Amino acid sequence: MSSLSSPAAPSVTESVYRISPLIRYSLWLFYFALVIPLPILANVNHVGAMTQGSLYVGLGLGVVALAAALSEQVHLSATGMEIRYPQWVPAWFRQGWSLTWTEITAIKPRRTGQGGLVYYLVTAEGSAQLLPMRVAGFSQMTRTIEEQTSLKMATVKPLAQVWMYGILLGFSLLLALTDVWILWNGISHLGG
Repeated sequence: MSSLSSPAAPSVTESVYRISPLIRYSLWLFYFALVIPLPILANVNHVGAMTQGSLYVGLGLGVVALAAALSEQVHLSATGMEIRYPQWVPAWFRQGWSLTWTEITAIKPRRTGQGGLVYYLVTAEGSAQLLPMRVAGFSQMTRTIEEQTSLKMATVKPLAQVWMYGILLGFSLLLALTDVWILWNGISHLGG
């Protein structure tokens, strides 16, 4: 018994794309450089226990929120693409989506408030999903989308270039070193 199969687009093995490590490290360092001095300064300024407790809760919530935002995963398969988040991330905070390759009919650019370009994958029904643009392997991901949908993706570039996050990482490191120096001097003067 023989089976007939129709021709299809090139087969896609399951691929997973995560937020670029440069982006993750830059944002984590920036967050910690901003908030690490706060509990020490609160203690030095004799802030009440209630306010200090609120500060620690807020800092903890900030860590959870940043971890959730940076946990985005783009899954490409033979059937389509899907944005997923770990189960611990509530849907009201970050919600995933999925599209089959046949649903995607167009890609539309939109200007951001800062003058950059973002791209939306548009379906025949008119719904649109934001193309993830901060993933490691972005060019490979767009090549796969182009192969599966026949959309021209050659001009689609990531929203933020590597050098932008390199600058953020450099300034975050400088801020962290400044924090260490200020805290070291502040503690020295309090002890002496």
